[in-house]
Amino acid sequence: MSTVHTVVNPATAQPLTEVSLASVEDTDAAIVAAHEAFRRWKTVSPGERATLLRRFAAVVDAHIDELAELEVRNAGHTWGNARWEAGNVRDLLNYYSGAPERMTGKQIPVAGGVDITFHEPLGVVGIIVPWNFPMPIAAWGFAPALAAGNTVVLKPAELTPLTAIRIGELALEAGLPEHVLTVLPGAGVVVGDRFVTHPLVRKVCFTGSTAVGKRIMAGCAEQVKNVTLELGGKSSNIIFADADLSAAAAAAPYAVFDNAGQDCCARSRILVERSAYDDFVALLEPAVTGLRVLDPADEASEMGPLISATQKDRVTGYLDDVEVAIEGSTPGGAGFWVPPTVVAVDDPGARIWREEVFGPVVAVMPFDDEADAIAKANDTEYGLSGSIYTNDLGKGLRVARGVQAGNLSVNSNSSVRYWTPFGGYKQSGLGRELGPDAPYAFTDEKNVFIAH
Repeated sequence: MSTVHTVVNPATAQPLTEVSLASVEDTDAAIVAAHEAFRRWKTVSPGERATLLRRFAAVVDAHIDELAELEVRNAGHTWGNARWEAGNVRDLLNYYSGAPERMTGKQIPVAGGVDITFHEPLGVVGIIVPWNFPMPIAAWGFAPALAAGNTVVLKPAELTPLTAIRIGELALEAGLPEHVLTVLPGAGVVVGDRFVTHPLVRKVCFTGSTAVGKRIMAGCAEQVKNVTLELGGKSSNIIFADADLSAAAAAAPYAVFDNAGQDCCARSRILVERSAYDDFVALLEPAVTGLRVLDPADEASEMGPLISATQKDRVTGYLDDVEVAIEGSTPGGAGFWVPPTVVAVDDPGARIWREEVFGPVVAVMPFDDEADAIAKANDTEYGLSGSIYTNDLGKGLRVARGVQAGNLSVNSNSSVRYWTPFGGYKQSGLGRELGPDAPYAFTDEKNVFIAH
């Protein structure tokens, strides 16, 4: 029997609606239906599949504001961010609509015949989406998976299911066959676990905590099942003394406080060259205190609330035993608000320096030279993202090559572009998403030899 979950607006702490959560039986039925749909979907011509994805993108485009409004109320995202995120779904569908007609194999020279390869879709793909970026991360998975000829069962987070449900409806409105993209709200221990154990699910894509990712990877290993994991992060923003300190300080808040710090790519550690440390912190203060933390529905808002009371308690717990150097403001009143906060740290073993806070909190520490910056940036179990600010581009490239992370930017906070690959080193994940090769990650490569 399905249970019901109450969805809450994190800016007001008030209920929005109720959503039915799938049972194990519901999940099994959805997987079987997706498998049956796969038998037909994989035979759809590349041109027709491309046309359907472009039509899906056009329907999403016609509902950008509707989707954004849902995300503002359900996830507490600012209006500007939510519109960008809905637009990212459209852009991903358009981008990967070019893949079906361009996915090619190879002809390999061999003796005694002809050898050719094919990329064949896997089948049913289970996608488990987190609550911090419900729309983009869902599309990171389903857009290339559908383009490659797979069917998808998508499990949104229990806290933020509303945009995923609506996108599933828009897929049908665009003409995608039934059960090609199924949205199945439910608990991770029910729906997510069944993705891992059900033999008809041939790949699991998971974005979330490293602890859960390890359990999913272990479960998929039991069936030698494909898995892509995008997990935690503790990324560094490295500021050299030769950088434009004013520009770096102005950009730094958006590197960590965007989405209230609920971002696996958040640069939640700032490393500053010792000779520039005091000047940088002085420039950082007005950038932090000037951040507009408002009702996310207000178009002027630059930061919204945390997702839940539980998350608020978790984040504020990190501040109990540290001295706050800079603190911004919040609107106060109801809602799960935590102000943007800067903490000065000199102990690399400090909990706030080592653990993923996943909130609007950043720790600042000095470094002595290039080698020290790289060593401190790498002193973590994670390796997802990071930034380097310097006017010496040779130094920027050396440091980028030295830092053990999958996505680095020089003189920029940006981590994600849908046309470039994304993924982490170490315990930040396994595999790559996005970029031109993403559809191939949803295929098996078949080799055929034909004798002369």
